[in-house]
Amino acid sequence: MQTSATAAPSSHEVREEGAEAGDGMATVATAKEREVEQHPRSERKPHRARHDDKFKVFSGTANPALTDEVCASLGIPRAQANVVRFSDGEVYVQVLENVRGADVFIVQPTSYPVDQHLLELLLMIDALKRASARRITPVIPYFGYARQDRKDKPRAPISAKLIADLLTVAGSNRALVVDLHAPQIQGFFNIPVDHMFASPVLVDHVRKMELPELTIVSPDAGGVERARFFAKKIDAALAIVDKRRVEMDVTEVMHVIGDVKGRTCLILDDIIDTAGTLVKTADALLNAGALKAYACATHAVLSGPAVERIAKSNLEQVIVTNTIPLSEAARKQPKIKVLSIAGLIARAIQSIHEETSVSSLFA
Repeated sequence: MQTSATAAPSSHEVREEGAEAGDGMATVATAKEREVEQHPRSERKPHRARHDDKFKVFSGTANPALTDEVCASLGIPRAQANVVRFSDGEVYVQVLENVRGADVFIVQPTSYPVDQHLLELLLMIDALKRASARRITPVIPYFGYARQDRKDKPRAPISAKLIADLLTVAGSNRALVVDLHAPQIQGFFNIPVDHMFASPVLVDHVRKMELPELTIVSPDAGGVERARFFAKKIDAALAIVDKRRVEMDVTEVMHVIGDVKGRTCLILDDIIDTAGTLVKTADALLNAGALKAYACATHAVLSGPAVERIAKSNLEQVIVTNTIPLSEAARKQPKIKVLSIAGLIARAIQSIHEETSVSSLFA
């Protein structure tokens, strides 16, 4: 069998200095206390660190680096678990510490390979449920199957609904997700869902870039609301690209709605998959008179020829977050800039644990 270690090393244990006895108040030492001070016992143990042992964050194998960043922001060690994969592909999960009565979070994007990471998440939820965790919250930075949210053809499944049901039946008490492809997917769950947005991180970075004459561009009609929100945050203009396929085997025709002539354009989307539409959108904007084209997205799926297309494109830079770990080729591509949302996820987890508002993080 093959083992993927997801356990945090014990040396990462968080320690705090205890408060000194009698700090801030007058005390009178008894004779017994004075005797102990003068003749301390050799077997006396040092003061142990105190931390919340009912608050735990686990990680699957999809993006352990992100989990480590989240735990560092929270100031707690990553909880220990092992994921074992047998030679025939079966997955076996074992939780390596006591979680009875604990508030547990599992950070696991269901990215490539999607089915493997999804099943791994389901088994971790089941293992924690059977270990008597008080509350189990899967933290899903990238929700796979989100684009299959409706019946667009006869006799087709609504896959996003099925995934929501699987997570619930496995034992989830609530879910924390980041930038769903369609916000209404929250309604597929029969448990509370906290829907996070990466926009605070992206907006802050774009502001620091100080791009002149900036226009935010939605690559399709479905992303207009997202683009409008982003444009309002940074006081930029808004444009839309309408794409149409005139025939099955004919390339899409792009129509730019809005004035982009002489302006810097930032294409905003939630997912970059094969980057085909992204590159064509950038070309359409430049043909319409835009000076430069940038791109910005939360989830860098970057499947197939995506990295090569970006490298050869007219895009100046592609800004993404670390909801999905990048391939080696993507990490080496100078046009791709990665921002971390670990701090944002950590604050959301802290808010859920402390029963405070999550929506206030995005006000």
